[in-house]
Amino acid sequence: MIVGPPAVGKMTVGEQIAARTGLRVFHNHMAIEPVLPFFTFGSPAFGRLVDGFRRNLIEEVAASDLPGMILTFVWAFDRPEDHEAVRGYIEPFRRRGGRILFVELQATQEERLRRNTEPSRLLAKPSKRDLEWSRRNLLEMDEQYRLTSDGAFDGRDDYLCVDNTRLSPAEAARLIIGHFAIPERSSRDAR
Repeated sequence: MIVGPPAVGKMTVGEQIAARTGLRVFHNHMAIEPVLPFFTFGSPAFGRLVDGFRRNLIEEVAASDLPGMILTFVWAFDRPEDHEAVRGYIEPFRRRGGRILFVELQATQEERLRRNTEPSRLLAKPSKRDLEWSRRNLLEMDEQYRLTSDGAFDGRDDYLCVDNTRLSPAEAARLIIGHFAIPERSSRDAR
């Protein structure tokens, strides 16, 4: 599970890990974007649909013969409901004896504002294409929520915090894969 504030690079780092390991990425907006044409962000119906889709997909992956998945999430550490959501997302894997790893990405606000306009982000996340709104949303989230763990998980074997302000997604992925000794697929497996 890759967590961190908006535009920190969760999706792009996840994609780099996926390319090297064969795991599949389920980034946050894969559940959000299909619902937005129908229901306003944050509305009760929006929340039920997004959360329901996430939970159903996670449950199916956990029950499958897939080796796992990479899930991204903006975790507001000061919101109990976010802690509960994370517990719910990892529980299907935990029940089956799966290995659950947490990566927290951090980057300066200045760098995240720059990344907020990156073409790959805008391609995968149409709701972020309104750049004025997206910038304002990022700044408001930074102001309203605690989007870093502030060391609460330091020392845990299943947790790694990476400041990727100056790292490329490939460098961050290499660091994460190495730290957790995640098996990489061979070039033969990539076919």
